[in-house]
Amino acid sequence: MRVEWPTLALIAASYGLLMICLFWVPMASLGLAVAILIPVIALQSSLQHEVLHGDPFARRWLGEMLVFPAFNLFVPYLRFRDTHLAHHQDANLTDPYDDPETNYLDPVVWSRLTGWRQALLNANNTLSGRMILGPIIGQIAFMAADWRAIRAGDRAVLWGWLWHIPVTAALVGLVIASPMPFWAYLLACYGGLAVLKIRTFLEHQAHARASGRTAVIEDRGLLAFLFLNNNLHVVHHMHPRLPWYRLPALYRANRDRYLTRNGGYAYASYAEVARRHLWRAKEPVPHPLYRAPAERRN
Repeated sequence: MRVEWPTLALIAASYGLLMICLFWVPMASLGLAVAILIPVIALQSSLQHEVLHGDPFARRWLGEMLVFPAFNLFVPYLRFRDTHLAHHQDANLTDPYDDPETNYLDPVVWSRLTGWRQALLNANNTLSGRMILGPIIGQIAFMAADWRAIRAGDRAVLWGWLWHIPVTAALVGLVIASPMPFWAYLLACYGGLAVLKIRTFLEHQAHARASGRTAVIEDRGLLAFLFLNNNLHVVHHMHPRLPWYRLPALYRANRDRYLTRNGGYAYASYAEVARRHLWRAKEPVPHPLYRAPAERRN
């Protein structure tokens, strides 16, 4: 397609649902409005992910204009785009320094943390902790890294945040003008980010081979839809330009190939993920295979 119409239709639907949740549903039930808005915010982030990979238009900037306002308020689109594209350097997956989306730490850095910080990050390494604590822990780490980059003179990072300010101010103004209290919208933002943490919780694992680091969750339910089939993560990493709605058929037609490639790193569903990891960490926070280059050891 010259235009990926399913993606474009979902972008339009996300704006429609946002307006309904802001101006109509709160008049009947504020709790219902927040409950609906949480998956809408998660879905819009997934749509931003589609756009940064080239949907729904051949010219990416056209799609970016449609998803530039981040419904979640806290993650500038341009920073999401740049860090996520850097994450797609598969040779660097899970590297504590070179993968901007990893939760692993250099074991040396880990050993220097205070006990309470280690306990906090250990809790964050369970699914329940990642959903409850993960949004704030991730946001602090993300903003701290960007602040260091800005202080070091990285103009791309600075512009990513400067462009974020006016569009976010406009969205905040819309919320303030609506019947939904701003605190309720913030609650929905936190909930939307918590839902996204379910997807990112175990997308990647420490593995000696880069091809063995990316997971598959063979889920076909609501979460798979909200994540736009990004639960088939190894398929996405192998075909990052492929639209979300084509991933399931490709996976079904080549299931053995993908599971051979990632060494069988797969779960049947997000229910299985919850059963196994709701209260139990998948792996330790310090990267179990990491060996720092000489310049970092020194």
